[in-house]
Amino acid sequence: MKIFVTGATGFTGSRVVPLLLKNGFEVRCLYRASSDRSPLNGLKIDWALGDVADTESLTSAMQGADALVNIASLGFGHADSIIRAAKDAGIKRAIFISTTAIFTRLNASSKKVRVAAELAIETSELKYTILRPTMIYGSPRDRNMWRLIRFMRLSPIVPVFGDGKYLQQPIFVDDVAAAVLGCLHSESTIGKSYNIAGAHPLTYNEVIDTIAKALNRQIWKFYIPSSLVISLLRLFERIHIPIPIKLEQVLRLNEDKNFDYVEAQRDFGFTPLSFEEGISIECET
Repeated sequence: MKIFVTGATGFTGSRVVPLLLKNGFEVRCLYRASSDRSPLNGLKIDWALGDVADTESLTSAMQGADALVNIASLGFGHADSIIRAAKDAGIKRAIFISTTAIFTRLNASSKKVRVAAELAIETSELKYTILRPTMIYGSPRDRNMWRLIRFMRLSPIVPVFGDGKYLQQPIFVDDVAAAVLGCLHSESTIGKSYNIAGAHPLTYNEVIDTIAKALNRQIWKFYIPSSLVISLLRLFERIHIPIPIKLEQVLRLNEDKNFDYVEAQRDFGFTPLSFEEGISIECET
């Protein structure tokens, strides 16, 4: 079976593609002229130049593929183009990576786009599966935990915006890759959507404590009222002062993000690592 992969050169894609190859699939990967393909150097990949925003080039690149694994973000409004190209190329089976961020209570700009993308997939007549991972971590290429790890290696004090008691359930990147493979092997996943997460939820305080233990460092938490931080960030964004922390990130830290994955466990044997296991691997990198 030949799998067409979008988002192959990204953080998650660079872990999915080797797993597909290892399990006997042929793989064709979409790339743009500006893509950094070095994370996949040395692998037997059929590369196709194109863009998810260009249906014509995308359809051409998909020709001859049996299934689609779409890892490229659904948050940029390209779902219709991808679906149309897949159907025009004769692809029937498709796995789409979405995100549990669609369940946020915040009025995030990308939420409407992602929800609309999922609706387009569900009504597309493709034999689809949607996977919604929580925050993905697992290497220096992740944009969340690695930044916290790097900060904690340098500083014995970690600021916490709010009380740090809201729940998180980050997922190790290789568990996302394994979920893609599991869905490709299981017809019972067709026409379904799954939330996938780490083995157990934990508070942000526990996230910091777990990383500190993995780093073998003594860390102190410095609590800052979230209302104060939110007010300052709103001011900075309003007057266009660039800062490394976004208002939406702080607001998201102060809402629970824990998810049940029992359906994924039942339908394709999803068995994720605990945060303790996953972060220990990342800290050794």
